[in-house]
Amino acid sequence: MTEWIGAAEAAQRLGIKQASLYAYVSRGVLARRRDAGGRGSLFDADEIARLALKGRPRRAPSGAELIIESSLTQITGSHFRYRGHDAVELATRRSFEQVAELLWTGALESGTPAAAAGAASDGAFPDDAAGLGGAGGGAAVGGGAGLGGAAGLGGGADPDGVGAGGWWATPPALAAGTAAQAALPAGTLPLERLQVIVPALAATDPLRLQLERPAVIAAGRSMIAGMIGCLPCAGERPALAGDPGSVAGRLAQALCPGRLTAGLVSAVQTALVLVADHELAASTLAARVAASVRADPYAVVATGLGALGGALHGGAALGAEVMLGSAAGPPDAPRVIGDLLRRGERIPGFGHFVYKAGDPRAVLMLRVIAEHAPDSPRLAVSRAVLAEAHRRALPEPNIDFALATLAAVAGMVPGAGEAIFAVARTAGWIAHAMEEYDRNAPIRPRSVYTGPAPLPESAALPGLADHGAG
Repeated sequence: MTEWIGAAEAAQRLGIKQASLYAYVSRGVLARRRDAGGRGSLFDADEIARLALKGRPRRAPSGAELIIESSLTQITGSHFRYRGHDAVELATRRSFEQVAELLWTGALESGTPAAAAGAASDGAFPDDAAGLGGAGGGAAVGGGAGLGGAAGLGGGADPDGVGAGGWWATPPALAAGTAAQAALPAGTLPLERLQVIVPALAATDPLRLQLERPAVIAAGRSMIAGMIGCLPCAGERPALAGDPGSVAGRLAQALCPGRLTAGLVSAVQTALVLVADHELAASTLAARVAASVRADPYAVVATGLGALGGALHGGAALGAEVMLGSAAGPPDAPRVIGDLLRRGERIPGFGHFVYKAGDPRAVLMLRVIAEHAPDSPRLAVSRAVLAEAHRRALPEPNIDFALATLAAVAGMVPGAGEAIFAVARTAGWIAHAMEEYDRNAPIRPRSVYTGPAPLPESAALPGLADHGAG
């Protein structure tokens, strides 16, 4: 006589999670039946025993994981690499444009390392009002000591000319994107504006459905330039001739009301490289699914932007900005953390699904900020929050906290951390899209049905049994 056991016991006998058990069912590895009430699952104990002796199926799917092969980003312990190159090292030596091209083509342009990505480009930031915050620097979470050393828009421009070779948007694209976001209410966050800008850019590109690699790369360059160019400019936008400057310089100018400096461009450059890609994060998976059904690059990026704003993803940077902004000074840090914990809320910007011992991106980013603005009052607040988090044995800070610290120290507009994340990750989404275009097969996960048992046809359609065939 067959012995039927429940899902919990079956998973325990196999030494797996129940989610993996149901994944085996969806792949035909295991059979199951409903219990008498039609709500629970029952498994053949003999079949479970045979599977336990045989061993787990090779690369058996986990209920929480979807395995996709990719040659872009490798995460191992406390390190991550872009196509074999240490990403943290790249962030100290290469421009965002160079790293984007690496992700897209597999080739890292040779030449002089980008100065704006190096922390030692112009020394420490001065602690006077002419720094990062400058006039209007408190528009976000407070101004303060800034990233010093005057610099033009071109700080960090690619010395090999990559930045000048196609990183621009057409006038019709800029006009459409600017008009679309201008219709939004005052106070709309940059990420929300980008979610409107990208479809407007797409409408002006008659070649957006060309999915060959050169066309997609060209669309990626112009899209990133258009995303930045259509944002309201927080600072003065001088008349530009020729090369409009680096992506980092243009984005820093769009987000920071204060005087543009080499230090600020350097910090934004570092941040852009660090978050350009990160394996199959939620927004990247969403973007890949869209690309797998041949969605055009603009639709792929729009899909990624939609997922990015989630509070457990890129939106955590905004939460961390608000948290830091609620502290007037370092003595407020215990109250800020305590209030969040008392309400049972997550502490935004702390902990990471992958990096249990600390996010290497946050380590570098916080170090760069400290080197450039050691006397910033907002950096002192950030450090006090970190100290309180450590005192309470909370997880280590992640890149979202580091982006929020950059926004606070720089006196950027609210939501600047999300915007930096979105612009940078666009490069990664485009790279993943090209892998899916080459693979040319839809990503179609299967679900494990857990609803009611099938009903008899007469019960499913009331009154059907009372009528003849006609």
